[in-house]
Amino acid sequence: MADFYSVLGVTRTASDDEIKKAYRKLAMQYHPDRNNGSKEAEEQFKAISEAYDVLRDPEKRAAYDRYGEAGLRGGGGGGFHHVDLSEALNMFMRDFGGLGGFSDLFGTGRAQANRTGADVKVQINLTLSEVATGVDRTLAMKLLDACDKCNGNGAEPGTTPQRCATCGGSGEVRRAQRSFFGQFVSVAPCPTCGGEGTVVSTPCKKCRGDGRVRAEKTLTIRVPAGVATGQYMTLRGRGNAGPRGGERGDVIVLFGVEDDPRFERDGDDLYSEVLVSYPQLVFGTDLDVPTVTGTVALRVPPSTHSGHVFHVRGKGLPRVNASGTGDLHVRVQLWTPDELTRDEETLIRKLAEVAAKPPQTRAKGFWTKMKEALGA
Repeated sequence: MADFYSVLGVTRTASDDEIKKAYRKLAMQYHPDRNNGSKEAEEQFKAISEAYDVLRDPEKRAAYDRYGEAGLRGGGGGGFHHVDLSEALNMFMRDFGGLGGFSDLFGTGRAQANRTGADVKVQINLTLSEVATGVDRTLAMKLLDACDKCNGNGAEPGTTPQRCATCGGSGEVRRAQRSFFGQFVSVAPCPTCGGEGTVVSTPCKKCRGDGRVRAEKTLTIRVPAGVATGQYMTLRGRGNAGPRGGERGDVIVLFGVEDDPRFERDGDDLYSEVLVSYPQLVFGTDLDVPTVTGTVALRVPPSTHSGHVFHVRGKGLPRVNASGTGDLHVRVQLWTPDELTRDEETLIRKLAEVAAKPPQTRAKGFWTKMKEALGA
């Protein structure tokens, strides 16, 4: 599995402009139009387009930086979507307008119209318990769907879209111009059909020629265990239908995880605090410590200091789309009662008279141990 930063030849701290500049340089180098259909160049062009597609998007880039390619996988255990050649070419056309002079010089420019439907973004709010196990959610959405009257082609029933007379159905027009260096051919979308290659002379009355109508859809998705706020998954081809038979866009599901007052989260690890009495610290005790889905037994040995952090392996959160589980870190903290009974006060005063004085310094404080737990 190649590293996306290495594919584009940039560092992990590269800015958006640096990433875009690196992609443009490599895309110009490996574009199929410049390599006579070389299969090797085509594969390289798809690889750099895939890397750019991830690193140009702040949310995708954040997920990739944290979890690698596993953080980009969709629901239902599906793999990460890889960019095919048509997507790579459309991406380059959209962001940079094609190859400019070079493509025009040899007459190989692509003027394919982008009729893909718009993406839809939805957010799902989850509890920490749902994150621990994964959950199925059903979404109700209003989408643009293919018109059932004209079957999505935009033409009134009984009529059909006609081939564009201007471009002959190619969707593009070419203009040739001679110069000292030879013949230059410029390629542009057809102004008559907008690059579609067909013209609807009698628009459908229901969709007014667009080929789409508003419809309510339900979508059930499986949210994988271990997701975090800011992560998302992409459901390819489940968004709005494209105009007049165009491809569907995507549904992008954003995740938001509600705070749980019992825990602090750091990636797959959880941190909690348990209050204990002075006798429990001195003589030791057995505790039932809460986890996300239940409790776990914790043995506090005698002479434990307040602030000590215990590490319970495998009781954190699952790693998203990967094997393994994080840990639960439990800090025991001395509990000081707000009020004392008469007997308690008498005993504590007696203890104060006979107890040894505490040392003036400590080898390690709580924050030192916390930094060690976090790997700082």
